[in-house]
Amino acid sequence: MEIIGCSNRVLEADLGTGKFSIIEIQEKEREMYLGGKGLALKLLYDRLEPGIDPLGRDNIIIFMTGVIAGTAAPCSGRFSAVTKSPLTGIIATSSCGGPFGNALKSSGWDGIIIRGKAKKPVYLAIDRDGIKIKSAAAIWGRDTGKAQDFLKKEGNGSLVIGRAGENRVLFSNIRSGERFLGRGGMGAVMGSKNLKGITVKGGDCTVVPGNKEAFEKTRKKLLRYINANGITSGAYRNFGTGANMNLSNAGGILPVRNFTGGTNDKAYGISGEAMADRHGMKHSTCRPCSILCGHKGEFSGAMKAVPEYETTTLMGSNLDIYDPEIIAEWNEICSLEGMDTISAGNVIGWAMEATDRGAMKSRLRFGSPLGISSLLRDMALKKGAGKELAAGTKKLSEKYGGREYAMEVKGMEMAGYDPRGSWGQGLSYAVANRGACHLSTSLFTLEVFLGMSGPRSVKGKAGMVKFFENIFSTVNSLQICQFTSYAVFLEPPLVKYTPRPMLKFMLENLTGLALSLMDIRLWPGLWSSATGKKLTVRGFKDAGERIHVLERYMNTREGISRKDDTLPERLLRESRDCDPGGGGVPLEVMLDSYYRARGYDGSGVPADSTLKRLGIEKR
Repeated sequence: MEIIGCSNRVLEADLGTGKFSIIEIQEKEREMYLGGKGLALKLLYDRLEPGIDPLGRDNIIIFMTGVIAGTAAPCSGRFSAVTKSPLTGIIATSSCGGPFGNALKSSGWDGIIIRGKAKKPVYLAIDRDGIKIKSAAAIWGRDTGKAQDFLKKEGNGSLVIGRAGENRVLFSNIRSGERFLGRGGMGAVMGSKNLKGITVKGGDCTVVPGNKEAFEKTRKKLLRYINANGITSGAYRNFGTGANMNLSNAGGILPVRNFTGGTNDKAYGISGEAMADRHGMKHSTCRPCSILCGHKGEFSGAMKAVPEYETTTLMGSNLDIYDPEIIAEWNEICSLEGMDTISAGNVIGWAMEATDRGAMKSRLRFGSPLGISSLLRDMALKKGAGKELAAGTKKLSEKYGGREYAMEVKGMEMAGYDPRGSWGQGLSYAVANRGACHLSTSLFTLEVFLGMSGPRSVKGKAGMVKFFENIFSTVNSLQICQFTSYAVFLEPPLVKYTPRPMLKFMLENLTGLALSLMDIRLWPGLWSSATGKKLTVRGFKDAGERIHVLERYMNTREGISRKDDTLPERLLRESRDCDPGGGGVPLEVMLDSYYRARGYDGSGVPADSTLKRLGIEKR
């Protein structure tokens, strides 16, 4: 059976009743929300009542593929998930690689909506005919590796949670192969539903483009750009995201000792370059992938996943630890237990500082790895000292004090870039829909890595944040790897051959014009040729704005407003030795400009006129 672009069929399962139905996606819905994150958000919006308990039976979790899943498009083996986060109490979205998305698509389904709660632990087995609910008694209490091995007998792709998800750790994640739906506690949502995993048979359907000639032309051009770009074909292909370590250290945005510093001479030892030199790195990637950023290496005599940049910072420099062997061990523990390394590293960093200050008692000390391996396992089990840490940084700091050095926004722990050296990234963190998310805009790349905008300047930052929020919403709805943006933005001749100082001047002083000249035609070109339906660049951008504003509006229904669009006090007030001129992030002036650009009122709520213009119906 052939699928042209997408089947427009989504499964909806109720774990309480054991029944499932089939939802047909209408053409207008697909055009407005594209797929992936966007379509999943729309389906969640139509079903989820504000104010429900994220760990109650009324929460819903949705997994959704994009129109290019199952094709030969570069870096297209991805899918999205959306739910209400138990960590933040607002909407959680996440994009993931691994085998699950393509297996679901090739079974004839674009996505799956999961409601209710099973009476006992179960897993779902999906094929072209629908869903079977089966007992998970044999794998409940098992780690993610053992659970995946068990489910392989029934399918080509699976999702599983570890013991952290079963125990409802608020930053537990979901595993697909060697990749993770990492942020916001999605693993706890599955655990609260007694859902250990999902396995998909796959291979029943073949996905073919609606316009094969146009698709192949677009695919080849994107591949050329990826192979020509120094970041995608050089830094990330050779060293993984660990290539960001030396750049962040040189730019003064590296988290050190719970974000009290921005640089450290020892940081090279945990960089991607050092890992490649000392640990025999080999590719371990998603399929199909053309960037090849994932790697494995030899640590302590065994092959393990090479920690990503976020892990090496938050569980390394942020704890004042620079031993790659130890960080790789902690990374593996989190992978098997099913916990987000960004949140786990931040929680431990906060606890180290709180211990130093006498706010709480623990054996944790900056620079010392003693006891952390066992603590991570105890966090997954919610046992002993780990039980409190499993609640996350916000709840800990509300109990013990130390809110000013709790590195979180909207309840989500901060990613590995200190915004005092990247002010646009500071604005991005503050307003990001899911919390302190580095992927909402990744503006640190323009400001620090590429020098295309002054890192400690407010010029043009509101417009840049809005633009990249919209674009990355489309990327995660087309459902292609966000790292393709380096190639798409930087390789077209207008950007590639324009002198960097001129680009910087335009981005800061003629922001709207400069961003309108960005050539993003490859992404809507993939969507159009995959579906066989015309989508203009304007329509693609409009969809991105609609998706982002819908997510914001859903959050405002949960009580989010200007009071929540802020940064930890440390980042607003404290200076570091590496900050020229001192001072923190001047957030307020950028925030006012951002709200105006977005069409939000002074409280940060989307205006009725903005919702109407985007075709979002208030509920």
